[in-house]
Amino acid sequence: MLEKIKETAEYLSNLQSLNPRIAIILGTGLGGLVKEIKVEKSIPYAEIPNFPVSTVEGHQGRLIFGTIKDVPVLAMQGRFHYYEGYSMQEVTFPIRVMKLIGITHLIVSNASGGMNPEFELGEIMIIDDHINLFGVNPLLGKNIDELGPRFPDMSQPYSLELIEKAKKIAADAGIRVKQGVYVGTSGPTFETPAEYKYFRAIGGDTVGMSTVPEVIVARHMGMTCFGFSIITDLGVPGKIVEISHEEVQQVAAEAEPKMTKLITELIKDI
Repeated sequence: MLEKIKETAEYLSNLQSLNPRIAIILGTGLGGLVKEIKVEKSIPYAEIPNFPVSTVEGHQGRLIFGTIKDVPVLAMQGRFHYYEGYSMQEVTFPIRVMKLIGITHLIVSNASGGMNPEFELGEIMIIDDHINLFGVNPLLGKNIDELGPRFPDMSQPYSLELIEKAKKIAADAGIRVKQGVYVGTSGPTFETPAEYKYFRAIGGDTVGMSTVPEVIVARHMGMTCFGFSIITDLGVPGKIVEISHEEVQQVAAEAEPKMTKLITELIKDI
């Protein structure tokens, strides 16, 4: 795996001259942030050696090098999911590559179901912790010491400093944000009412099918992480309704301008 990671990192390093420190992963329906990027290089995943390919609607499947407000960034327009049939090593492969090309800060976003009764559709939650219910960990197997320690610390998976900065940016911009715990599950089914109740009981505020593996691997390599959830459906008793992927995409797209504002301002402070 290490040889593949190095091969892909060398390929991408030779394609661009920006050498960004900040990477952004854009989740379901959130690819519009790309409009804010002054693009230097846009590469379809299918053209990148050893890269998986996005198979989910709402994930464009491109790696973009460019600048936002003159800050060099790398953006994944679409991610990979465990439920697509990829292994955890494949799901997190791009994160490994990011580290080798110089990324130090990872910003992740996702569309999620809200279990906290105080949450409303279209709101943004800043992730301050997560619960891994995928049933598997991306670090299982032989540890590659060159990438990180056998037993990485997870006492601060999401940067407290960046959380405080984002809250201030939101307050100054008049954007209402929440803060809480993201529960990561394998999917691809949306949750049953009993599952929502369980996730809430164990401390979850939102639930989704991504993010946790990427953050675990990023922290394994010492990268600083920050995450957003956009509440695209509700798992609150009395508010649970039938939901489709298309509806999730629509709500995420409507909330995206607020998330874009927060990210563009946040990266100037990193």
